Amino acid sequence: MSPKKATLTGLIAILLWSAIVGLIKSVSEGFGPVGGAALIYSCSTVLLLFTVGFPSLRTFPRSYLIAGSVLFVCYELCLSLSLGFTHNSRQAIEVGMVNYLWPSMTIILAVIVNRLKTSLFIIPGVILAIAGICRVLGGEHGFSLTEITRNVMDNPLSYGLAFSGAVIWSVYCVVTKKIARGSNGITLFFILTALTLWIKFLWSPQPPFVLSAQVWISLALAAMAMGFGYAAWNVGILHGNVTVLAAASYFIPIISSVLAAFILDSQLTISFWQGTAMVSLGSLVCWWSTRNVVTKKLALKVSD
Repeated sequence: MSPKKATLTGLIAILLWSAIVGLIKSVSEGFGPVGGAALIYSCSTVLLLFTVGFPSLRTFPRSYLIAGSVLFVCYELCLSLSLGFTHNSRQAIEVGMVNYLWPSMTIILAVIVNRLKTSLFIIPGVILAIAGICRVLGGEHGFSLTEITRNVMDNPLSYGLAFSGAVIWSVYCVVTKKIARGSNGITLFFILTALTLWIKFLWSPQPPFVLSAQVWISLALAAMAMGFGYAAWNVGILHGNVTVLAAASYFIPIISSVLAAFILDSQLTISFWQGTAMVSLGSLVCWWSTRNVVTKKLALKVSD
């Protein structure tokens, strides 16, 4: 596959992932938070088995097999259940936005763990991303601590899971990059996630299914978005322009909010869009603060 086609494939993955927030919430309304998530990951596993295949576990570093499995499963549980347990569509979109703190967190952790050189622009980038979340949660009241606290306390479980997921995914991105040694355990991780969700589904009381054509369609779309998203991203990262894909990924919060608002038929306020733009811009500034230093060093080497 040519680099251009591979890059385009990676960009399609970003579009697919951006639809996840709205689709997970839509599926949970019919099958329940746990049952819906279990079905999504089960169907996605089947798609991954046909597209990516099942890896040879003997070739995996043991540290990657253990740490990667635990971190990935924990993140996917936090993501899916944080959205499934939300009280309404607007709250689901807000919770999804909290989860999108992970790009900034990943860069900060990479700087600390890998001793990555960065510029001072990373500080305003982080502040801007956090301020964006506060703007989203504050609603029309702006940066009101009282309003933000009220929104979070209305459903601390969902907001807490979303924030925990952002932390876990940032750790996953940094840790697995160091220990994976080129291994790709995505299919195994999806199987483990689905099994964990089914165990929880069988061992705890669940609401009855409310089936409709829309719910079944949402399930099919969510499974494809998950399964094909990871498969397409793998192609893009391996054969495409990583710089373009990295920059484009920081616009996921904006794209995700647009798609979620459409899927869930939710009206979002101007303050929400302002906060969303701040989250994306803050993440992009953080990314640029590390990339810019590397670019300058390379330029100096060439000039020497």
